Amino acid sequence: MKTDYHIHTEFSCDSEAKMEEYVKQALERDIRMFCFTDHVDLNPDDYGCNYYSPEKYFEAFRKVKERYGEQLTLCSGIEFGEPHLYADKLRELSNYPYDFIIGSIHWIGNMFPCQKVREQYSAKEFYTLYWKEVLSTVKQGGFDALGHIDFPKRYYGEIYYEEAEIKEIFKRLLDKDMIIEINTSSLRKGHSEAMPGKDLLQVYADCGGRYVTVGSDAHVEQDVGADYEAAKQLAETFGLQQVVYQERKRIVL
Repeated sequence: MKTDYHIHTEFSCDSEAKMEEYVKQALERDIRMFCFTDHVDLNPDDYGCNYYSPEKYFEAFRKVKERYGEQLTLCSGIEFGEPHLYADKLRELSNYPYDFIIGSIHWIGNMFPCQKVREQYSAKEFYTLYWKEVLSTVKQGGFDALGHIDFPKRYYGEIYYEEAEIKEIFKRLLDKDMIIEINTSSLRKGHSEAMPGKDLLQVYADCGGRYVTVGSDAHVEQDVGADYEAAKQLAETFGLQQVVYQERKRIVL
């Protein structure tokens, strides 16, 4: 079954896409299950800080689910930025009836991997700081899947890591019964690999990782389900099973 478990709508600050338009595109592409995962950003340097409204989100979600729920399975979710820094807010939002929560690192303090930051920090320097934040957030937990684990690759076009550090991240993640996603957005940005690529997926599997979600990270309706088959094949290469979540419970496809 073709799925997409990372989608942004008008309830994210960086998207204008309507839920209903995603549904129409999904039906055309034979996607029968997907999850809206809008940004929750609380970093004061993020222009989307406090943009998200769970009340407005669920009002729209209930309407579209009522209209199309018999044709496909629609799930509710969020992508929560820097969970270890805003644990109280994450716990508060977890009281809403979400099916799935992604935890992601986009910021290191006041730094986002934009061009200005890339001019000041090499990929090695930035990743060294980045992995420390990732480790802190998996130690904190409170979410279901870690989003685009090698996120800076989208901007630097390369990746740097120490294997021992990555293994520690995966160990902490798996100890809390959380998993990772295969995020295909980097493929649409001209990169040759999804996030993560083969090397990190091999380490994940070696550490005992068994499951992944697949997400396009779409911000426009036309990208829903993008490169799903590539992600599916990548997962299968490393013996990883694709899963979905409903009511925060993992379901193996």
